[in-house]
Amino acid sequence: MSLGYANKLSYIEDVGNVGMTELFDPPNILQDKIERLTRMIRKSKHLVVFTGAGISTSCGIPDFRGPTGIWTLQREGSALPEASLPFHRAMPSMTHMALVELERAGILKFVISQNIDGLHLRSGIPRDKLSELHGNSFMERCTSCGTEYFRDFEVESVGLKETSRKCSNADCTVKLKDTVLDWEDALPIEEMNPAEVHCEMADVVLCLGTSLQITPACNLPLKCLSSGGKFVIVNLQQTPKDKKASLVIHGFVDKVIAGVMDLLNMRIRPFVRIDLLQTIFAQALSSDKKFVNWTLRLASAHDKKAHIPFIKSVEVFFSDQSMKEVVLDKHPFQLKRRTVWNIKPFDVILKVNFSEGCGCAYGQIKIPIDFHAHFFMN
Repeated sequence: MSLGYANKLSYIEDVGNVGMTELFDPPNILQDKIERLTRMIRKSKHLVVFTGAGISTSCGIPDFRGPTGIWTLQREGSALPEASLPFHRAMPSMTHMALVELERAGILKFVISQNIDGLHLRSGIPRDKLSELHGNSFMERCTSCGTEYFRDFEVESVGLKETSRKCSNADCTVKLKDTVLDWEDALPIEEMNPAEVHCEMADVVLCLGTSLQITPACNLPLKCLSSGGKFVIVNLQQTPKDKKASLVIHGFVDKVIAGVMDLLNMRIRPFVRIDLLQTIFAQALSSDKKFVNWTLRLASAHDKKAHIPFIKSVEVFFSDQSMKEVVLDKHPFQLKRRTVWNIKPFDVILKVNFSEGCGCAYGQIKIPIDFHAHFFMN
């Protein structure tokens, strides 16, 4: 999870068992268990998946209770783990994308997650088939009309607090709130209710990468048992619910799920991320009508004032060689110029340098500027 998220939470002394030994099933036993799990999934009519931090460690996001987890290191008084890339650049794992394939095939009916990394939504799981019990670090919600805003930047607060942005619905415009719970916050009814319903309907609940310690969320998978459903755990450590599970697999989640998908003869398509931005151009004639005062700005597609986390800097070039090049290296990425009105049309070329973790180093945008097309002189 985000180290920033851990630092924003209120202090709590007891975070449960941490630093437990990791267990690995021998290869032959692991393969046998993967085959058993595949048969259960193939026969299932209502498969529900329950996920924890263990499905995101391969995305470069530290977990909480593993040997080098956030809570483990905090209890030891050690330095927190280093994230391998910025939180906002984390990409869905093989497991995330496999779940998307299972959902699209009609096999997976619902996903319940304790994670706040937003990777299930980013991967393509439909919002109406997902309960994010503890919130989403990239989501803001309007408490008046219920509209949700999924951002490309990490929302600055936790604990259901007001953010700096407002709902964009014309009839609303109230301040938005973050969706991430703090320790004392109750699980939201709108997330908890569908999770309970689907667990009660499930014939298989598959728990992936969770220590099943946080209540009341950890009790949800057990609800399938009353109607004869089966409960499966894939985790590297023992959990308090192991004795109630039909099958416990000790292995890396990605390896187990890749094995299942192979036996199901299903392909896992790679994740392709698309980030959006907007260019904003404004111009005004000077009072003597000899000059044009103009600005060109790159802005977030989510909010004009929001930071664009995937841009490191912008190099600005001009087709008119008399105009001076410039580098914009901090937010807001805005160019301000005063130019004679009768200048010939020209192009502004923006070399957008992307931040660490992006798939390519830079991109280029060419913007034609023609003041004469916008002003009529008497």
